Amino acid sequence: MKYLDEYRSGKTTKKLLKEIGEITTREHSIMEVCGGQTHSLVKNGILDLLPKEITMLHGPGCPVCVTPGSVIDEAIYLAEKEGVILCTFGDMMRVPGNNGSLTLSKSKGADIRVLYSPLEAVNIALNNPEKDIVFFAVGFETTAPANALALVHARQRGLENFFILSSHVLVPPAIEAILADPENRVNGFLAAGHVCTIMGLEEYVPIAERYSVPIVATGFEPVDLVEGILMVVKQLEDGRSEVENQYTRMVKRTGNPKARELLDQVYTKGDKEWRGIGRIPSSGLFVNDEFKRFDAREHFEILVSQEIEGGSECIAGEILSGKKKPTECLLFGKTCTPENPVGAPMVSSEGACAAYYHHSDLIIND
Repeated sequence: MKYLDEYRSGKTTKKLLKEIGEITTREHSIMEVCGGQTHSLVKNGILDLLPKEITMLHGPGCPVCVTPGSVIDEAIYLAEKEGVILCTFGDMMRVPGNNGSLTLSKSKGADIRVLYSPLEAVNIALNNPEKDIVFFAVGFETTAPANALALVHARQRGLENFFILSSHVLVPPAIEAILADPENRVNGFLAAGHVCTIMGLEEYVPIAERYSVPIVATGFEPVDLVEGILMVVKQLEDGRSEVENQYTRMVKRTGNPKARELLDQVYTKGDKEWRGIGRIPSSGLFVNDEFKRFDAREHFEILVSQEIEGGSECIAGEILSGKKKPTECLLFGKTCTPENPVGAPMVSSEGACAAYYHHSDLIIND
């Protein structure tokens, strides 16, 4: 808490930035994985306070952004099915699928309800036994335990009308996929602090060793991010590649054991398609056999194309993998805006494109 206390007095971020400038002797490209971290970096003008040798790359850690269009189409299909109430988080409503969006479906009369917790969907199922309730479960390791708990509660209450449409993705396989790409530019990572709070740090150790990259679990305040960058730069300048923890006030080495138990109880790992990136091995969480009767894909015959979207000028995949910045997209701020998004990174408040659009006045030398 020392750094946060000093930060609130307006001193520490400046000190940390100065230290980064003093120790940096060559160019380094560092990727923050989480969209929330991207938003904080951009909103607080940190990108232009760093030495010119430090380039921040924005990773795929925005679950809304990496949800494939075909999965959005599945949600739309279920929402428009007679007798179904589709429940979702608000940030999924405007994400474009291959055939519209949930917002468009709701405008046409589909019963779609925006919730703050999957447990609300369980209560809707209890109160509407004549309807099938589907919760659109999207997210990383942070939201997966709550969605798993909803299935546990549904089973305990003997619900026959509650289902989830799951599209959960995992961070470590995505990091490994980025590093294995021949076009990879990343020298070090800021790992998402909230994911590490659930999962701990052990999963990152073999990745750091195999690819010789430092990985630092980092929080979301400006001081967290700047300190995390400093820790990565120190390792790069020293020639080290270790897993370190900046977010010590929240992250423990082994994570949250109870949350991890829930994940193991309900889900199994499998290959998963990421929007704009492609299929990443063992990067998805799928409902296991024990809870299969709650899997919407098992209960309903969902008739949508599973083809991978493509052919657009949108470069969301290259942005999410750190190969390009939002401002390099020909559509950015022109035909693609938060009001009329072409790609998912412009829809989500955590998307890199939306962050650049809303805070473009703070980005000088990106």
